[in-house]
Amino acid sequence: MNYATIKNCDIANGEGVRVSLFVSGCTHHCPGCFNAEAWDFSYGEPFTEQTQEELFSLLAPDYIAGLSLLGGEPFEPVNQRGLLPFLQELRRRMPEKNVWCYTGYLLETELLAPSRARCACTDEMLRCIDILVDGRFEEEKKNLRLLFRGSSNQRIIDLPATLAAGQVVLWSKLGQEKKGRETL
Repeated sequence: MNYATIKNCDIANGEGVRVSLFVSGCTHHCPGCFNAEAWDFSYGEPFTEQTQEELFSLLAPDYIAGLSLLGGEPFEPVNQRGLLPFLQELRRRMPEKNVWCYTGYLLETELLAPSRARCACTDEMLRCIDILVDGRFEEEKKNLRLLFRGSSNQRIIDLPATLAAGQVVLWSKLGQEKKGRETL
């Protein structure tokens, strides 16, 4: 697996101050994608043990809330195989950090059901994620006022609550925003 970039002290891709890992490789090719160069699976640098240790170091300060995974596409099967061992180690070393993941795949129909994205790693990877932002970016639904997403079709899902309930549970903070900021 390759990655395109790492952003430290990111406040745009999840709640709080975060470290964001942008993986390489995406087959969605959404029109208007902000990161089209990362569609190429060979773009960027190899995701190595050294990269992982750098991420652990960046995640260590108390003011860092957690990790955000973006792309490219974290749920491309090759990326799942690269990310899963890292996420398992993150959970072991830093259980207090939360994990947000952005995917163009839909949870119910593409990650929990048979699809080209689903592989032997998918269920365990989903268990390592706290918040899943799902759905492809749709340029005609782009809205710069949306919180932590690019288009209105995308959902911010509380993944542990969803997996426990057997139905989608949206992130509870969506209902606590300032009026006029978000339109669902």
